[in-house]
Amino acid sequence: MSRVAVLAGGVGAARFLDGLVRVVPPTDVTAIVNVGDDMEWSGLHISPDLDTVTYTLADLVNPETGWGLRGESRRTLDRLSELGGPDWFMIGDLDLATHLYRTHRLSQGDPLSAITRDLTRRLGLELAITPVTDDQLRTVVETDSGELAFQDYFVKRRAADPVHSLRFDGANSSSPAPGVIDSLQEADVIAIAPSNPFLSIDPLLSVPGVRDAVTSSAAPVVAISPIIGGQAVKGPAADILQSLGHDVSALGVARIYDLLADVFILDEEDASLATEIDAETGMRVVVMATLMKDVEAKMALASGTLKAALDAG
Repeated sequence: MSRVAVLAGGVGAARFLDGLVRVVPPTDVTAIVNVGDDMEWSGLHISPDLDTVTYTLADLVNPETGWGLRGESRRTLDRLSELGGPDWFMIGDLDLATHLYRTHRLSQGDPLSAITRDLTRRLGLELAITPVTDDQLRTVVETDSGELAFQDYFVKRRAADPVHSLRFDGANSSSPAPGVIDSLQEADVIAIAPSNPFLSIDPLLSVPGVRDAVTSSAAPVVAISPIIGGQAVKGPAADILQSLGHDVSALGVARIYDLLADVFILDEEDASLATEIDAETGMRVVVMATLMKDVEAKMALASGTLKAALDAG
């Protein structure tokens, strides 16, 4: 076993990948990353999940937030605010260079996947990091306040609005980025990272061909719960489970991944749910520590995930 394809969102996926590339050769890893969170900000193309994954694996990420760059400053954003411009989305002075580079390349007609590949190579990364699609894909959140663009819901309004439904604009007309389907079909293991199943994983699966490539792959598919003890490790996953009528637990997540995954990993705190998940979904359930509080914990989760896949195979 060597080739691992990971369906990835933001911080949780980035931490899992950081552990994974320490226990298998990075050249054998492909991270297929959500772009439903992407946005246009002051004329710049922002790809938050791609940047979080890239910065984390390049050891550049801000350790306090899990996103953005370490040692960041915000003089440009502060000056923009003084001029009356939008200042609700944090773009640091160093981070700005990434967005300027990406936007310039896009204006020249280069696809997002090629730009991402070049950025990761410049940072010395050996794994493949790719957006799920080069086409425009945008998550739209339906709330009591109406339809909100994802970053308006998540950052501007601090994910305070109950979510009634989600849709992924552009999905039906999108195509998988080069290498996405091949990496899934040729993988020895497919891992669904501990990311928000609605905001991070569903946009990936909405791109035509991606879900089919996962379910038809001969590789075991392992999903890791982002919910521990009824709480999301990070972000609004628990709130969305509740507002969309799902059980707010690892069991609720397991039901979502039923028919998609072969193995489901839940945290030791939720060990009592293992029998019920197994009986209800038919997935093989593996209990282990899933909270990635340090490098050792990341590596242990990655190793445990691969072992669970091997045992399932």
